[in-house]
Amino acid sequence: MNVIEATRQLGKAIQEDEAYKAFAEARAKNDADSDLQDKINQINMIRMSYMHEASKEDKDESKMEVLNKEFNEIYEQIMNNENMKAYTEANAKMEAMMKYISQILALCAEGEDPETCEPQPEGCGGSCSTCGGCH
Repeated sequence: MNVIEATRQLGKAIQEDEAYKAFAEARAKNDADSDLQDKINQINMIRMSYMHEASKEDKDESKMEVLNKEFNEIYEQIMNNENMKAYTEANAKMEAMMKYISQILALCAEGEDPETCEPQPEGCGGSCSTCGGCH
């Protein structure tokens, strides 16, 4: 098996993982939530209007304040949507898994033992003499 074939096998394993399944389900629910999609479209239109106004030489600050307020209100509604909450959580778990996988691959590319190498925790400088927080 070459590296590309092994990578494709890893891709299959990722798609069989519970984190991926939860992510795919949450994404599908987001896509099917018409109210959420409407709000996302609204926020994109507000963003474009704001950018258009901000790029003018004689920008209307009061109009920009109104757009900013509308943006924040809709953004809060989006982030409080149950489907978006589930998606955000599932996405964070997927990103963490993918980061962990990437760190293991990087260690292997540096010559570490693929069977035993372990990425350092966030913020770890690698010197246990100055920390000891891993144990």
